[in-house]
Amino acid sequence: MNVILKYHFRFIVKNRETTYSSAQRSLIVMQILLRVKFDQTDKVGIRRLLNDYTYSACFPLHEGRWDKNEPNGTILDRRLLYLEWARPGAWHKKQPLSLVRKYFGDKIALYFCWLGFYTKMLYAPAIVGTLCFLYGLCTMDGEDNIPSKEICDPYGPGNITLCPMCDKACRYQKLIDSCKFARLTYLFDNPATVFFAIFMSLWATLFLELWRRKQSMIQWEWDLQGIEEDEEPRPEFETSVKTFRTNPVTREKEPYLPAWSKSLRFVITGSAVFFMLLTVCCAVMGTIIYRLSLVSVIYGGGGFFLKKHAKIFTSISAALLNLIIIMILTKFYHRLAIYLTNLENPRTQTEYEDSYTFKIFLFEFLNFYSSLIYIAFFKGRFFDYPGDTVKASTEFHRVKADVCDPAGCLSELCIQLAIIMIGKQVFNNIMELFNPKFYNWWRWRLHRSNTKDLSRQDTRWEEDYHLQDPGRLALFDEYLEMILQYGFVTLFVAAFPLAPLCALLNNIAEIRLDAYKMVTQARRPLAERIEDIGAWYGILRAITYAAVVSNAFVIAYTSEFIPRMVYKYKYSKSQNLVGYIDASLSVFNTVDYNEGMGADLEDMESPPETCQYRGYRNGPNETDPYGLSPQYWHVFAARLAFVVIFEHIVFALTGIMQYVIPDVPSELKTQMQREALLAKEAKYEHGLRKNDDYDDVLTSMRDNNNASRNERAI
Repeated sequence: MNVILKYHFRFIVKNRETTYSSAQRSLIVMQILLRVKFDQTDKVGIRRLLNDYTYSACFPLHEGRWDKNEPNGTILDRRLLYLEWARPGAWHKKQPLSLVRKYFGDKIALYFCWLGFYTKMLYAPAIVGTLCFLYGLCTMDGEDNIPSKEICDPYGPGNITLCPMCDKACRYQKLIDSCKFARLTYLFDNPATVFFAIFMSLWATLFLELWRRKQSMIQWEWDLQGIEEDEEPRPEFETSVKTFRTNPVTREKEPYLPAWSKSLRFVITGSAVFFMLLTVCCAVMGTIIYRLSLVSVIYGGGGFFLKKHAKIFTSISAALLNLIIIMILTKFYHRLAIYLTNLENPRTQTEYEDSYTFKIFLFEFLNFYSSLIYIAFFKGRFFDYPGDTVKASTEFHRVKADVCDPAGCLSELCIQLAIIMIGKQVFNNIMELFNPKFYNWWRWRLHRSNTKDLSRQDTRWEEDYHLQDPGRLALFDEYLEMILQYGFVTLFVAAFPLAPLCALLNNIAEIRLDAYKMVTQARRPLAERIEDIGAWYGILRAITYAAVVSNAFVIAYTSEFIPRMVYKYKYSKSQNLVGYIDASLSVFNTVDYNEGMGADLEDMESPPETCQYRGYRNGPNETDPYGLSPQYWHVFAARLAFVVIFEHIVFALTGIMQYVIPDVPSELKTQMQREALLAKEAKYEHGLRKNDDYDDVLTSMRDNNNASRNERAI
């Protein structure tokens, strides 16, 4: 950009209206405003004037109205974008990316290109995930679902008495009370789940590799290669840094932040981020304690309906509470992250956005996924057996008492994931649609109340000034929303195969909603040029690798797939799942309860002689009472073997895919090599011309020297 401003006289501009697009012209103007001095001191830039409220806003203007044509019938780009892209009726049309790039610039066009590509890639997992769900629905009464049938059989295993979930407040229950959870679990925990988990791991790798190919094509077509290498320092960095050094490449003086100052700033910001992560962990612990306390309250004094549906009610209410806490913490932390990033004072805008991105994502990852990680991998792992005196004497007694339903933890993980994912999407879409409308209406109302001549028509800048300001990080929230969704789709997809379908439906609406907001409800954002999607690609790759490990552990440790297979092929005489439920429960003698333990015996003459609980432990009359049984170690070994085999197979297949799919298409590589050759030839010819000019200069100097010598000789 500086080259254009400095050497503009070397370009032949035949038509001022078409040589540069409107986005390019606004970018050139903004670069001038960012660096122009406004007094006799070193103070420069329009942003400094905005910060001290000399000016209230600085933004490029929209081209005409979006809701109607010009008086002469001309359709400007803004109106055309609404008709072909932003209106809800255009949801099935292909995005006009060239027009988006012309009007909004490369950065926004690249975001919509990525979002459209991601949405198209979701069609395959949405179809496969729906088929897996339908398989579970159609085989609900088949041989693979014998455990659910046994749980729901009131004259069989369903009549088993379960140990109370909490001491002195909860009561003994029958296994049939978990019938709904068992049937719900099978919809997502069936033989098709393993196939779908492998499929999603391969799909995620394919998505990243194909996007990298797509991005290389976009970079070449839009001339985005090498943008970051030529990026200028941020004006805020140039004006705030008081130390300078000589650039080793350009040999020019430039502002420089010393290493000790960077280290000190990172320590301060890192400590603040770590404190917020601890806050999230405390919020998760609070949700766990709420769930356990609510169970005690319901069983202690709730009505018949609440007692009958206590597990479902507790899971749903805890998930909703967690969602509310997530939204509140998100609003606060976004403001804190901007302050911390400004404190770090990165040199370029790309470094600024990358630093802000990593802070926000690290927090949001823990904020949104911590409860899911707890349910999937930790809930019920600390519980030993009902009469455990060691458990009752520890500080984490409540957490250790948080156990899964006899039908497993997968149903609760599914409910938590569905509520957080779908609730977040619905909330964000409602806010994106109605918040700008209300904001713009309120500003327009205030403007009209302060206007004396109501008949005067507003100018273009006045109309745009009343629109919502997108801010300097206009696309950050959009990227973050999609990246978090990608995590929901890949990390725990084994627990909720319908997640890709929910994501697909949301994204079809999201594209048009974002387009509608930018075209009609927001000021025109500043056009920017970027080389790629930035730090988001590295985050996507990290999530993809983590998804392989996560799904392997979800299938092995959260679902009942491995224990069922061990029972079927090791312990079952008929090689089926008949008797699996009884084999997965351990027996506890109620006389082994210590004082202060046991169930609420109200309305009961005497406690049952024995009760059963989830786990693989010896009975009370065996050699090692309540110790780990041989079946536990068989299941443990099978789970560990499955994780290792699953990861090696999936990582091997993904590695093959990465090797087979090149980053740059062969046609584009050939074209780039051809351009490099032509550039070398042009440079060589230019060098020859410079050498010819140099020879002419030397000849002229020699002639002048000879002439002066002759004059002296005369």
